[in-house]
Amino acid sequence: MAIDEREKESQTSLGRLTRRSFLSRVGAATAATAISPLAPSPASAETSPTKTAPETIPGTVPITLRVNGQVHAIQVDPRATLLDTLRETLYLTGTKKGCDHGQCGACTVHVNGRRINSCLAFAAMQQNAEITTIEGLGTPENLHPMQSSFVEYDGFQCGYCTSGQIMSAVAMIKEPWGSGDADVMEAMSGNICRCGAYPNIVAAVQAVRRTS
Repeated sequence: MAIDEREKESQTSLGRLTRRSFLSRVGAATAATAISPLAPSPASAETSPTKTAPETIPGTVPITLRVNGQVHAIQVDPRATLLDTLRETLYLTGTKKGCDHGQCGACTVHVNGRRINSCLAFAAMQQNAEITTIEGLGTPENLHPMQSSFVEYDGFQCGYCTSGQIMSAVAMIKEPWGSGDADVMEAMSGNICRCGAYPNIVAAVQAVRRTS
């Protein structure tokens, strides 16, 4: 009886070892497959000392965008919006996609200093423009005055619309609007806050206007 139990235990241990060995070999093979295309062979490194031009992707067009002071040479679908290009190609995800129809203002960015809904603009048509997103407005260590004011006056709740609200507010204080709260509400009417933080947003904008 004891011998049978030892045999079963030995067989079970062998089974576990075999499965582990199998999984280890599969994992090693997968890692090697994933890494190998990234590591150039010595021969290719010697014969290709200079960086080759990127391969053309069928159906795309090469464009150059200047975003937050940096130049990006990319390839995009000619139908791609500036919003999708910023988020999906340049990975600047601070600009949010809300309605995707130009009605909510969550995607507001600056093009040559003017606020626009990036969901309504083709990326290919912005090649000679200076584009600024929320990432180019300030940093966590050095906030833009409007960003600081939104924090001070609790001008946000869920935060999804906040980047668009701030970008729109920064642009509107340079525009010829009246000084009253009603003027701010009218100027910011293209930016929707589903949480209803409008009184605090107005207070934040007015605080910056008083010190500008």
